[in-house]
Amino acid sequence: MKLEQYSFELKFRHPFTISKGTKRHQPTLVVSLSHLGHTGYGEAPAISYYNISVEEMRQALDRKKMFVEKFAFTEPERYWHYLHHLFPNNPFLVCALDMAGWDLYGKMKGKRLDEFWPHKNATTPLTDYTIGIDDVNKMIEKIEEKPWPIYKIKLGVPNDVAIVEALRKHTDAVFRIDANGAWTGKEAFEKIDAFKDLGVEFIEQPLHKDDWDGMKWLRELSPLPLIADESCVKEEDVEKCHNYFHGINVKLTKCSGITPALRMIDRARGLNMSVMIGSMNESTIGSAAIAHLMPLVDYADADGPLLLEEDIATGLTYTNGIITTSGEPGLGIRAHLNPTLA
Repeated sequence: MKLEQYSFELKFRHPFTISKGTKRHQPTLVVSLSHLGHTGYGEAPAISYYNISVEEMRQALDRKKMFVEKFAFTEPERYWHYLHHLFPNNPFLVCALDMAGWDLYGKMKGKRLDEFWPHKNATTPLTDYTIGIDDVNKMIEKIEEKPWPIYKIKLGVPNDVAIVEALRKHTDAVFRIDANGAWTGKEAFEKIDAFKDLGVEFIEQPLHKDDWDGMKWLRELSPLPLIADESCVKEEDVEKCHNYFHGINVKLTKCSGITPALRMIDRARGLNMSVMIGSMNESTIGSAAIAHLMPLVDYADADGPLLLEEDIATGLTYTNGIITTSGEPGLGIRAHLNPTLA
């Protein structure tokens, strides 16, 4: 195989603020794997609060490029296990390579990725559209700018309830609340109790990722379902989250790719937990991988390309929450790796 790597700083349409901070650009790593006349692409955005940078991923790739390329590629699961041991402390990088491996495999077999998944749901969930923390009037403007059936509302400020009350006056859409672990237990209960009558579907990561005692207490009292995000990073976390959350948010970048994500979804199903497939502001490359997994889950957050002013691929169409892929093999995307964005 031949490996290539690219780095980008993709600009957001609006400053993107969550309880952990504000970003105006999303740094991201893109890799390509070429083999037998086909090229597969993968992506891993860098997230500061996970202490992962694009530069660190690139340096790790440079050091072990020969080993990435020498693998006798036949199918992606074997390749993921090889990569998992080659880069044991870099799940983001493994994700990008695993994704590229799946894209390559689909092109080699002439199949879309979702054609490889058994036991798909009869219907595919809609993706939400994320409204970052902002002045409430700005948040209203964002909703009016992008009419959508489901909004994911980022919260974690003192006037959270007032924000949701204000937004509710301007749309009948479903709300999902994501606190990114910003609340205390008492604060979470009081806010969730207020949200239950404001058209909120569920709450994502209400407490700090390590507050297991608080989550145990909150799960027993919460009138709304609770979904783990920061508390559920890798495969073994699925079991850990059982009895503390009603469901999990699986993110490809955090868990190290499509291969472990499939196992996490199966395990959560076995525990009767609901499953969300989530994004980390990926471009169309990473979002296409998420879109192909959507038929396996209950909820989807795959709006990365809608939040970005600049993109590096085509192949997805967004229509009122419905994501349509191109139908071409693999991820079904066409990468446009414009060096002016790098």
